[in-house]
Amino acid sequence: MIHALQTLGYAFLGGLLPSLLWLYFLLKEDGRCPEPKTMVALAFAAGMATVPLVLPFEIAAQAKYGTGSLTIFAWAAAEETLKYVMAALFILWRRSVDESPDYVIYMVTVALGFAAAENMLFLFAPLSAGAVLGTGGAVVTENLRFIGSSVLHATASALVGFSLAMSYTRTPYLRLMAVATGLILAIGLHTAFNTIIIHKDGTIALGAFFLVWMVAVVFFAVFEILKYIQYRNLPKNTC
Repeated sequence: MIHALQTLGYAFLGGLLPSLLWLYFLLKEDGRCPEPKTMVALAFAAGMATVPLVLPFEIAAQAKYGTGSLTIFAWAAAEETLKYVMAALFILWRRSVDESPDYVIYMVTVALGFAAAENMLFLFAPLSAGAVLGTGGAVVTENLRFIGSSVLHATASALVGFSLAMSYTRTPYLRLMAVATGLILAIGLHTAFNTIIIHKDGTIALGAFFLVWMVAVVFFAVFEILKYIQYRNLPKNTC
């Protein structure tokens, strides 16, 4: 019983801490006009709640298509679509989402919540089997997808957030088209990452991480530009 509780605790902390670290940096980037803490917490919780919702779709996809490319695509499509749906249902319609950068912040926050819950599941099985971080065949070496999960989900959902931000003042039809474009890009990135890391060759796996990190760098650069456009005409110390 004690061992089970310890394993659960380690999995909980191991899944949660990376996402919270990324969330801290994200919110620091938005330090001038911070979002309400209750809204941030709600977005993070909505992301975590998405994981049990997406599992039936992923199980059905694997049962139908096996373990091939179609399954990888179906998993990515289900995860990215449901993350957006949860954000749209619980967050994006609220009054506090009143600036274009807010769409990026909340989409990324939902994604980090999803990554936290998903990482807990990835960690629980090897930890319960006695795996130790850093040892051969352990969590880090056997779960490459886990290592890049937070960055992957954040950058993929950021693409949807940017599509909403860039179409902030457009017609509903153009906003719908922008969301569709963002989802296609997010699903494409997610599928590419998962396709690459199924290879056991270390060089190929590093290529997946390089891809995601490059997208993350571009994300922070574009986010800075978006904030500049939003706040450039505002006096200092005001939102």
